[in-house]
Parts: sequence; C-alpha cells; structure tokens
Amino acid sequence: MIGKKIAFFDFDGTITTKDTFLEMIKFQSGKLSFYLGFILYSPWLVAFKFKLIANDEVKQKILTYYFGGKPEKSFQETCDSFGEEKLPLLIRPAAILEIKRLRDEGFELVIVSASADNWLKKWCNSHNLKLVATKLEISNGIVTGRIEGKNCHGEEKVVRILQQWNLGNYREIYAYGDSSGDKPMLALATKSYYKPFRSE
Repeated sequence: MIGKKIAFFDFDGTITTKDTFLEMIKFQSGKLSFYLGFILYSPWLVAFKFKLIANDEVKQKILTYYFGGKPEKSFQETCDSFGEEKLPLLIRPAAILEIKRLRDEGFELVIVSASADNWLKKWCNSHNLKLVATKLEISNGIVTGRIEGKNCHGEEKVVRILQQWNLGNYREIYAYGDSSGDKPMLALATKSYYKPFRSE
C-alpha cells in the first residue's frame, strides 16, 4: 500500500559532531597510537586528498593497521563500550529531536553509514533505528581489517537502500546528509536535507 514514510540519515557529521571512525580508533588505541598511525599513513592520506587513490583503499589500510588481527568478540565488546560511553557525547541534539519528530509522525527510520556497523549498532538498537553500514571481514573469529563487500559510501548507499526497500511503496522519503558522499542518497528523496543540524 502506497502511503508509508521512511527517512534515511547519514551518521558521521550529520547526526554526530565528529567522525566516529576516528573517535573509535582513539577510544580503542589511545591518542598516542592514533596519531602515530596517522603519521605512518600520511602519504596515503595525502594521495587520497588529491584523489590519486580510492577512498576504500585508504580506509582498508587504516582499518587493518588499527583493528586487523583482533578477536571478533573482544573487538565487538570494545565497540559496544564505545557505543555506550562515547557515542552519546557526539550526537547533535537537533538530530535526536528530528528523529523523535519523525518517529511520532510514523516514519520508518534508517541510519546509512560508511562507518562499520560494529560501533554503531549498539547505539542504533538503543534508539530503535535500522542500520545499513559498512561491514568488516571476519575470518576464523578474527577481524582482518578488510571490508566485506563494498564500503557503504556514495553510490553504494543507494545500492544498499534499493536492495532492502522498494521505495515505490513509500509516499514520503526523507534523506539527511552532510557530504558529497551522501548526495546520491539525497537524490532518492522526496525531501532532502543537507547539513540540517549545523545551526546549534
């Protein structure tokens, strides 16, 4: 039945004030290790900045450096602690108010993020939000640092959404984002909002 309503939210920078990928690294490794790692990978980051290499390639190198080789169970426990202790401090109050307003109006609510689902799902579950996110590869119970499938960024956000929802069944489709990587998702919407919560 056509008439349903759904809203898709980017997470990092839209709902949060900081990038949770970087904050998760700091939470797990400490600031010293965080900065040492980024000094080590600075040539790759510069190459990415000037679009000489792909986003996914740089991201997997950093994921592997910080998370590769960790047992899945203990890594997930750290991610859950991050979701409980650190993540609530990064959330924009206006974003929470908008989520509540849409829920009251009967919207289905979905977070669509390039961050790994490991450190987002605890918070999303606690707020009854569906989650579509990048998945990390697990081999024999160990985090490899590689991405399973594709990074949930740019056009891949649209691919993931269309795999799970028939948008023809929705009368209202809202989308919220804050970067060029969100623009394909914003184009799906009947109403789109770019950097909507920045006035705080």
